[in-house]
Amino acid sequence: MAMLITGVLLWSLVHLMKSVTPALRAAIQGAVGEGPHKGLVALLLLVSLALMIFGWRTTPAEFVYDPPAWGRHANMALMFVAILLLGAAQGASRIRQWLRHPMLTGVLIWAIGHLLANGDNKSLVLFGGLGLWALISIITVSRNEGAWVKPAKVATAGRELLSLVITAILYAILMFLHPWFAGVPVIAG
Repeated sequence: MAMLITGVLLWSLVHLMKSVTPALRAAIQGAVGEGPHKGLVALLLLVSLALMIFGWRTTPAEFVYDPPAWGRHANMALMFVAILLLGAAQGASRIRQWLRHPMLTGVLIWAIGHLLANGDNKSLVLFGGLGLWALISIITVSRNEGAWVKPAKVATAGRELLSLVITAILYAILMFLHPWFAGVPVIAG
């Protein structure tokens, strides 16, 4: 469990440094240079991912709460929305006319969905921790950026349709690969 907690904390701290402690981040970047700073950040994020993956895989699941009976089904629906939002953050999209932070919102929805489907200790740490990070990030980034100006560029209907198709393909791939990277099948057979 320590590895999993450390991974979630490291991921959160590295990401929050820009929005919570910008002066410290600037000082570190000034001391080591922009390129080495980006390399250090990338390395720390890779280490945090490895810690989360290995921590998840090696931590025995212990009951914490009883998720609702409909939680697995809700999670499966929410995952489609989360993937769509992650994609919407990558370019022009009508979604960006309604959501200031589609990627962070997608992570938050991913976390909530998984908390609805799982009631064990490692799920609470991973999904609760990353959901909390996403929520704090939405608040701190919004605070630092000031008033929200909606993007002027809006995607075409064809681009939106392509986003839905790509989301459906990624959703199917993730469902298929879920047993290998998470150790748990999405649909129990």
